[in-house]
Amino acid sequence: MMRIILLGPPGAGKGTQSQFISKEFGIPQISTGDMLRSAIAEGTELGKQAKGVMDAGGLVSDDLIINLVKERISKPDCANGCIFDGFPRTIAQAEALVDADIKIDHVVEISVPDDEIVSRLSGRRQHPASGRVYHVKYNPPKVEGVDDETGEPLIQRDDAQEDTIRDRLKTYHDQTAMLGGFYQDKSKAGGDAPEYHQFDGTQDIDVVKEQILSTLK
Repeated sequence: MMRIILLGPPGAGKGTQSQFISKEFGIPQISTGDMLRSAIAEGTELGKQAKGVMDAGGLVSDDLIINLVKERISKPDCANGCIFDGFPRTIAQAEALVDADIKIDHVVEISVPDDEIVSRLSGRRQHPASGRVYHVKYNPPKVEGVDDETGEPLIQRDDAQEDTIRDRLKTYHDQTAMLGGFYQDKSKAGGDAPEYHQFDGTQDIDVVKEQILSTLK
């Protein structure tokens, strides 16, 4: 059994590392959005409650989210554990997990400075028709500004604009960044607390992958 929480700012590489962990240990990646969509699609009682709130334009409460977590981790594919990516987002949600006796074994935080995040995300360019993604620095097209296969212009999506990215980072620092300290303190206190591990996300993807997997093993 290995339940893992992945922490880090948007663009830190959580999704990529989550896939590596999922494959290595045979455990599913779970996000709040996935849980909500699944519960609504299956028509569970919790799904119906969530749909009612969302249809009315409201925010799903932490209590409902925690109950969705309990429902999700009771499924057979979570028998050996799971990876929470993007949850919890706030100290209140983290404390609700503790209150609900949902045991977490490891907290993995991928640390990347804001300026590096802005460089990573704002450098993305996309070919709208195919969805192919390039990066002006890390994966540039053969000819600047155009798709390799069609020669059509590449675009910078609205969510890749620097102002938008910095707004997302501000939200992260205001609501979520303090979770690292929260879990660090829990880990130092010992007992039944999860082990806390922090990794430098500015390193090569494969280096971060090996460090995380070797630590979890």
